[in-house]
Amino acid sequence: QLVESGGGLVQAGDSLRLSCAASELAFSSYAMAWFRQAPGKEREFVASISWSGATTYYADSVKGRFTISRVNAKNTVYLQMDSLKPEDTAVYYCAAGGRAAGAIYDYNYWGQGTQVTVSS
Repeated sequence: QLVESGGGLVQAGDSLRLSCAASELAFSSYAMAWFRQAPGKEREFVASISWSGATTYYADSVKGRFTISRVNAKNTVYLQMDSLKPEDTAVYYCAAGGRAAGAIYDYNYWGQGTQVTVSS
């Protein structure tokens, strides 16, 4: 089970940190990722991290503004979001899978999502 938290309503330029806590899952064996879905749009890749944390990937739209990290001892993955823009508004989902890739089908387990709204 994956449970996201940390979403909310912020202004453009603000920061937020999302958390995703895993339970009933061998967390340290899985790559983790964040995806997002805006109203009327398909779910899109945001960032991913390997099981060890040594390798990370980012979508071009968030590179330099978002940072993904994990603490295996806490079964938690984070997404630090800085310099937020209105176009970052979406429901953010965490996911667990076999490799730190960017495709939805690479991930087997999904959280319920947390809403992030960025006002201009």
